[in-house]
Amino acid sequence: MKKSITRALMTAAFAGATLGLLAGCSVARKQETVGEYIDGSAVTTAVKAQLANDPATSAAAIHVKTIDGGIVQLSGFAKSQAEKNRAGEVARSVKGVTEVRNSLIVKP
Repeated sequence: MKKSITRALMTAAFAGATLGLLAGCSVARKQETVGEYIDGSAVTTAVKAQLANDPATSAAAIHVKTIDGGIVQLSGFAKSQAEKNRAGEVARSVKGVTEVRNSLIVKP
């Protein structure tokens, strides 16, 4: 019992120290904080899910990356200009997206 409590405290301390170091390093280099990274990951996941659910877009060929402040970067290939446009519309509709940079290349 005492060993499990000690192990739990050690794990919590290690996790806290690790998060503190990560947050400190990112701020020092003017990168995303841990919270911003998690928010960006949630937006990226939501955009990918919406693209996968949209019959007019091929989510497998579209790469999504969320950067500072909800800016979403779309890259990869679209089968038509209509698909490229639709992917941008879908991304813009996701909560948390402030801007979409649609760099998809139309490749028939």
